[in-house]
Amino acid sequence: MQDNLDSLEQPSIDVVAKIAEALEVSIDYLIGKTKLQLDKEAIERLESISDLSEENKKFVLNMIDMALRDFKAKRAYIK
Repeated sequence: MQDNLDSLEQPSIDVVAKIAEALEVSIDYLIGKTKLQLDKEAIERLESISDLSEENKKFVLNMIDMALRDFKAKRAYIK
């Protein structure tokens, strides 16, 4: 049985990329490197942020940080 498992080939990165694209998840999520499931829309948003100037990127990331802090504070007060 082990011989059969050893003889199995791993898929190429191209195949893995196509599977991830078909499932609309990241390769890291597909292979279990992260629990964070990024769909196509989330990845496109992150790519858009990375294309911004450093000043605009910092502004957007600060806005995200503020929103997350507010959501966490609201959740803490609800409990």
